[in-house]
Amino acid sequence: MFKLFIREADRNDSEQIIAVMTNAEASNFMLFGPGERNLAPEKFVKYIDNLHHSSHSALFVAEIDEKVVAYLIVQGNEPSRIAHRAYVVIGIHSDYRGRKIGTALFKHVEDWAKDNGIHRLELTVMENNEAGVALYKRMGYDIEGTKRDSLYVDGQYVNEYYMSKLI
Repeated sequence: MFKLFIREADRNDSEQIIAVMTNAEASNFMLFGPGERNLAPEKFVKYIDNLHHSSHSALFVAEIDEKVVAYLIVQGNEPSRIAHRAYVVIGIHSDYRGRKIGTALFKHVEDWAKDNGIHRLELTVMENNEAGVALYKRMGYDIEGTKRDSLYVDGQYVNEYYMSKLI
């Protein structure tokens, strides 16, 4: 059994989060393909700092034994007509998938959303990402539509589902 701890990321987490992002992108189910993005820790620190200054955005990490094993980014909006919604991106290191870490992160972000006036959480997912789609459905997200040929992955066009959950 492992002890999972979820908290808001701070600037000292930059390198560990980048390592998880790189690993998650290797799954080929993320927006960026394996090795396509080169994240610099110094720039990512600034991104984390910017999120701390927004009441509608946050970056959460899941830790096991003080090691970051997953992240969830909530990117909110400032204009009043869309300030009630936020876009969600999650990544879990391949060594830690299937352990309910995603479930814990989503539960945590729902509580955060309620406390921060977020009424709608939304995300996109490749329709062939069966594990991701199953997680999002289990967490109460509904498929609102299909973004046809939305991504180009390994020489093939891939559809994405547009999903959301009302809080």
